[in-house]
Amino acid sequence: MGERRAPYSRLLPRLLRLRRELAKFGTVGALGFLVNVAVFNLCINVLDLAPVRSGVAATAVAIATNYLGNRYWTYRHRDKRRMHREAGLFLLFSGIGMVIENGALAISHYGLDFTSPLADNIAKNVVGLGLATVFRFWSYRTWVFRDGAGGTGGSVSGRFLGLPAEEEGEDRRMLLK
Repeated sequence: MGERRAPYSRLLPRLLRLRRELAKFGTVGALGFLVNVAVFNLCINVLDLAPVRSGVAATAVAIATNYLGNRYWTYRHRDKRRMHREAGLFLLFSGIGMVIENGALAISHYGLDFTSPLADNIAKNVVGLGLATVFRFWSYRTWVFRDGAGGTGGSVSGRFLGLPAEEEGEDRRMLLK
C-alpha cells in the first residue's frame, strides 16, 4: 500500500509547478492583454483604423510583449539552445492565435453586424482572446518553450504535467503493481 502512494506523492510537486507556471503565464498574459486593449483602442479611436486592422496591429504588439515575458520569466528555465527555432515557432503559434482572436472580431463585426466599440472589444478582447489564450498556453508549453532534454516529457499526460519520461514510466509501473 505504501508503494501505491509514492507516485501520487510525486504528482503533487509537479501540479504545484504547473500551477506556478500557469500563474506566471497568466501574469504575462495580463500585461499583454493591457497592451492589446490599449493599442486596439488607440488604433480605432485615434488613428481611425478599421477594427480588424486595429486588432491585428494590437495583437502584434502584444505578441512581442508576451514573447519577452514568457521567454525571460515564465519559461526562463527551459532550453535556450535553439532560440531561433523557438522564436519561429512562437511567431507561428502566435499567428494562429492572432487568427483565432481577430476571427472572432471579424465574425462579430462583419458577420453578425455588432459594430459598436463595446461589441468590438468584447468580441476581440474577451471571446477571441480567451479562445486564443487556451491555444497559446498549450502550444507554447508543448512546442515552443521545451525542456532541455529536447521534449516536454514522454506521453501526452507527461507533457501536460511536465513529467520526465522515465518518471512517468515509473509512475505507470507502480500503478500496475
